[in-house]
Amino acid sequence: MRDRDENRTWIFVAAAAFVVAALAALWWRFGPAKAPPAAPPVIAEAPPPPAPKASAPPAIAHPIESSPAAQDAAAAAQEPNLAAAVTALVGQKLARGMLQLDDFPRRIVATVDNLGRTHAPSRLWPVNPTPGRFQVDKSGAIGADNGLRYAPFVLMVEKLDARQAAALYARFYPQFQQAYEELGYPKRYFNDRMVQVIDQLLLTPEPDEPLRVHLPPIQGPMQPERPWVLYEFDDPALQALPAGQKLLLRVGPVNERRLKAKLAEFRKAIASAQAGR
Repeated sequence: MRDRDENRTWIFVAAAAFVVAALAALWWRFGPAKAPPAAPPVIAEAPPPPAPKASAPPAIAHPIESSPAAQDAAAAAQEPNLAAAVTALVGQKLARGMLQLDDFPRRIVATVDNLGRTHAPSRLWPVNPTPGRFQVDKSGAIGADNGLRYAPFVLMVEKLDARQAAALYARFYPQFQQAYEELGYPKRYFNDRMVQVIDQLLLTPEPDEPLRVHLPPIQGPMQPERPWVLYEFDDPALQALPAGQKLLLRVGPVNERRLKAKLAEFRKAIASAQAGR
């Protein structure tokens, strides 16, 4: 597996995994009947089996609509200025330098959904790449100073008021829900997915020793322009983790703990009756 996401963390949240239920199809076979010379006896046919009942959508575990801050949600769904609201929250300079605000709801829901999976394609992320390149020391371990690259982003996240961020999220929640349904989950509730993903990130291991990594073999004559995005963990167990957990490991143990603390604050704000206040 190739982790192409080490250059990014993101503003609100992170990932876990949950999928829609599978649908079954019924095949009916009809065979042509020969007409007998005499009228056949009338035989009562067995009634067809009852059609399978459609499974009800799962109950909503963490309803955003119950929040007082979401009472204007219907109006917010029609409000096109989510980018302006996010800019006001983090400041214009940081918004321009760090965020991808075009099609922001779709970027958020796609990233949340993907962080719990094997890959989280960078083209969908709501943040810009971190400057510099991934650092590996001579022993093959992630460099001790690699985490410094992420310091500006981590500081931005730490300065966010989690309750204000949750209030903004609740206010514009219909836009996120609509984007999630368009992603292919018409009967799922995005905030439940959000909470699941955060819970998964909070379980990211915190190794005591530097993590060793390697570049996989590059097939073909074409060499990648940014090979450092292809590094994999030597430990198969770590390499098998979801994309979001691997990303937290890559930013270094100090940054990982700081981001987890903020994620826990945000989770508390969106997963309780006080969400968005």
